Amino acid sequence: MPVIYGENMTSNNVGKGIAEFVGTFFLTLTIFVAAVSGFAGGFAPIAIGLTLMVMIYALGHVSGAHFNPAVTIGLFIKGDCDKDELPFYIVPQIIAGVLAFFVGSELVLQGLGVPGVTEREFDSMNAVLFAEALWTFALMFVIINVATEQSGNQFYGAAIGLTVMAGAFTVGSISEGSFNPAVTTMLLVSGKMAIADCWAHFIPQIVGAIAAVYVHKMMIGENE
Repeated sequence: MPVIYGENMTSNNVGKGIAEFVGTFFLTLTIFVAAVSGFAGGFAPIAIGLTLMVMIYALGHVSGAHFNPAVTIGLFIKGDCDKDELPFYIVPQIIAGVLAFFVGSELVLQGLGVPGVTEREFDSMNAVLFAEALWTFALMFVIINVATEQSGNQFYGAAIGLTVMAGAFTVGSISEGSFNPAVTTMLLVSGKMAIADCWAHFIPQIVGAIAAVYVHKMMIGENE
C-alpha cells in the first residue's frame, strides 16, 4: 500500500498537479450533480464521501490526495508540503472546481432536465462560520492523524471520506457543507452562493485547517 504522504509519493510536481486536478474534479462534480442540483436527494452525502474515498485510494500515492486548498495550506503549515509545490496543488484544485460546474451543468441541467440552480440564502452567517470552521477542522484533524502520522495504513481513505460524509449530513443544511475552497468556488460559479457570502466559507475553512495543525501539535508535542 503506498504511503499517502511521504517518500513513496512521486517527486514530479506536474504529476501531482494532474492528480490533484483529477481528484478535485470528480469530487466537485459529484457535489454539483448529487447535492447542488438535488439529483441525489438525501443520499448526496453518501455519494460525496464515497467519491472522495475512492479518489484518495486512487491518487494518494501520487500527490497525497489533498483535493482541497485548505488541506494543502494546513499541510504546508505542518511542514508536509513545500512552498514550491503549492501552485501545483492549489491552482489545479481551483480550476477543477470551476470546470466541474460546467461539465456538471451540461450533464445534469441539460441532459437530465433538472431545474436551474437557485441561490442559497443563509439563515445565520454565524452558524455558517462555525459549521465550516468546525468541520474543516475535523477533516484536517482526521487527515493529520490517519494519513500523515499513521501513513501506510489501509483505512485512511475511508476515514477521510466518512468525515466529509458525516459533516455533510450534519451541517449541510446550515452551510452547504463545503469544507473546501475548491467546492466553494464551484458554488460561486454555479450561482448557488452569492459572492457577498463567500467570505463565510473561505475564511473559516482556512482557519479551521490551520487550527487543526496546531491542536495536533499541542496534543502530541512538538518533538514526537
